[in-house]
Amino acid sequence: MSEKGTPLSVEERRDSARVPIRIMVRDPAMGGSFEEYQGNLSIGGVFFVAGHPPLGGRVELRFLLPGGRTEEIRATGDVIRVTREGQAFGTHVRFVEMPLEAELAVARFLEGR
Repeated sequence: MSEKGTPLSVEERRDSARVPIRIMVRDPAMGGSFEEYQGNLSIGGVFFVAGHPPLGGRVELRFLLPGGRTEEIRATGDVIRVTREGQAFGTHVRFVEMPLEAELAVARFLEGR
């Protein structure tokens, strides 16, 4: 959301800070456990590269904010786009379910970058 409380445009979201991060991802459509990927975090979601794209349109996410924080952030996200990244696939995910305290922690962390 912008300072005026309106949703951010695509351009505004892309202008927000992006921070490299390790992300644990679980694709509920496949079942199984969480797998770790390297990606990046922004105010509205995450991006990660994997050997295969998610089967479903929603993924479960877990990650720690860099800088020594110990509380794991858990969220659910919608897959909004999958891009080809050489031999792998880049997955763009928008957060859809995240506890308010986690949203605030992410915003504070990115604001301080």
